Amino acid sequence: MDSDRSDGAGETVRNAVSGDTVVAGPVVQAGRIESLTFAAAPAPPPLTPRQVPPPRPGFVNRTAEFAALGAALASYGPDSPPATIVITGLGGVGKTELVSQWVWRELAERFPDGQLYVDLGEGRRDGGIDVGGVIGTLLRALGVHESLIPAGTADRSALFRSATAGRRLLVVIDNAQHAAEVRPVLPGHGLAVVLSRKRLASLELDGAVALTVAPLDADAGLQLVRRWQHSAAEPGTAPAADPGAAARLVAACGGLPLALRAAGEWLIERPHMSLEAVVDALADEQIRPADTGRSVAAVFDAVTATFCPHTLALYRFLGAFPGTTFTAEAAEAAGVTRFEDGLRDLRAAHMAVGAGTPGRFRLHDVVAAHARARTGPEEDAAQVRRRVTDFYLTAAARADRLVLGPRLRLQEAPPAASAPGAATDGSQGLFDTGAEALEWLDAERANLLAVLRMAADEGRHDAVWRLCESLWALYHSRKHYADWIESHRLGIEAARWEGRTDAEVRMRNQLARAHYSLGEYDLADAELGSAEELLDAVADARLPGMIRETQGLLCLARRRPEEAIALFTRALHANEGDTHGIVVQTYNLGQAVLAAGRPQEALDLLDGAMATARAEGDDAMRLRIGIVRGRAYRACGRFAHALEAVTDAALLAERLGQVVKLKEALELAVELGDRIQNPQVQRAGRRMMSELRQRTGIGEPVG
Repeated sequence: MDSDRSDGAGETVRNAVSGDTVVAGPVVQAGRIESLTFAAAPAPPPLTPRQVPPPRPGFVNRTAEFAALGAALASYGPDSPPATIVITGLGGVGKTELVSQWVWRELAERFPDGQLYVDLGEGRRDGGIDVGGVIGTLLRALGVHESLIPAGTADRSALFRSATAGRRLLVVIDNAQHAAEVRPVLPGHGLAVVLSRKRLASLELDGAVALTVAPLDADAGLQLVRRWQHSAAEPGTAPAADPGAAARLVAACGGLPLALRAAGEWLIERPHMSLEAVVDALADEQIRPADTGRSVAAVFDAVTATFCPHTLALYRFLGAFPGTTFTAEAAEAAGVTRFEDGLRDLRAAHMAVGAGTPGRFRLHDVVAAHARARTGPEEDAAQVRRRVTDFYLTAAARADRLVLGPRLRLQEAPPAASAPGAATDGSQGLFDTGAEALEWLDAERANLLAVLRMAADEGRHDAVWRLCESLWALYHSRKHYADWIESHRLGIEAARWEGRTDAEVRMRNQLARAHYSLGEYDLADAELGSAEELLDAVADARLPGMIRETQGLLCLARRRPEEAIALFTRALHANEGDTHGIVVQTYNLGQAVLAAGRPQEALDLLDGAMATARAEGDDAMRLRIGIVRGRAYRACGRFAHALEAVTDAALLAERLGQVVKLKEALELAVELGDRIQNPQVQRAGRRMMSELRQRTGIGEPVG
């Protein structure tokens, strides 16, 4: 069916939907907008988040602490303003277990909209925390779509408050050290429970309720010991209770449940020994009850001395491992055998726990400190570190290729598992698709940065810049800006040590992109200026093209379109012979020409780029070009054509799951509906925009 109409600007419009079908007019475009199903845009998770670690058996009832927590919530109700409780105590004293028990006993129904949990210790590096990254993780758990999470920490914090407003939500923030790293993570509604080893006085000044968890006293410790004695007793025998020996054991462990649990496992494994003999074996001359740190270390020394060889090998690997969480693949790549058996022993001794996702584990931070001090011979630890670096180097390279597909890379591809002579490094089988590879990179991001830092410290500069190049697949998709910036600074230094000018140019350009995204244009300029000084020494013309492209984007952001036109033109020439590169730079050039006030010239450029993208099946660029064509038609006053282009782009964005572009297209459709005063388009655009906001977890804007 063919249908023509004039759009008020004196032009005839033909709106093709698919095949030979042709439709016309705003009413039809409104119907097409309403046909969006959002099938590709993921809805918020159907399950309410329940992230607080589950309680463990063998808990000694802390009656006083539970009473204090109950009193702190006595006046809290569903309509109360957000509240904060700060729980302090020594490492290993049982703060997290106390909260887990409290949630399980009393809070599960009180906060029906969910429980969020974040351990700041897992991402702490040199005392600092990527607070923006933490907020991003929490927003994803609430169902906010990745592409709609803003760049800056302040904007992420504001979105988090909006996403939690009106929700009866519990947020537990573990291993906090400073109030400044907590405030941006406080929800807009509900309860925040902050766990710390030291008092956070400024949060108390803000109105937070403070609670201190002390080590177990002799009576509470005796309850635990009696349970373990009962478990350790041989069938048909009655456990002998010796309060004096139990008190000595509690004192030897500093009253810390973590150390007591490890000692208890040691006791259960020796049913033939009396409690007195066990205490004598643990409480040697090194243990001084007044020195909790030395006491706990001595207990762990005694426990690890009894480990089987495979368990001890795993423990020593974890002492040398630079990351915070570990998996079987990483351990086995480092030469650990019988991983599952060793892990079972560590978990039985309460020294290792799950890390939130299946197959990922971590040591308690007190145990991790002990393991780091007892890694065995330095040559063995150095070999572990080398193997770990090689494992992550190869795995990240494979993930990069799955996530981003063909792109400019300066390093060679890792060998396929089936290639002759290819080593079995444990990285095969970690992921099979781009989505799985991206999730693996995100789950490993703290470990990847720790490996980068370790390799830089040890002078493995070639590994550093290669790993940094592969991490573009993560940072391009998940905006972990603090990691992005630190890793690329390491990558630049490594490339300079290696004399790889091309790699240094690449690293500086990628670092400039991070600063550009954060609005730090002067810092981006500085990196690009340093890269530009090196361009005469690189042979690949695409590298100068990348620099010109980023410089052009900065000029566009600063509203200097004529300068951007010149830079994008140079980038276009640098991409001769690369069809995709030509499409991208023509698209950029079209944006700059449009910003310069020449919409018809922009349309001529964009139409050519669209034809090439369509011929190449480059749907991602078709989408981006389509939205800019809509803006160019709008600038020409050809509103019907603009609406058609934007509707086509919205349908393509929905099919590709490109939520940000879908949002842009719908917003432009709403604006066009207002311009042409068409109620069908206005209603359709606003209704679909509202549904998109709900499905992507960001809700309606306030006001």
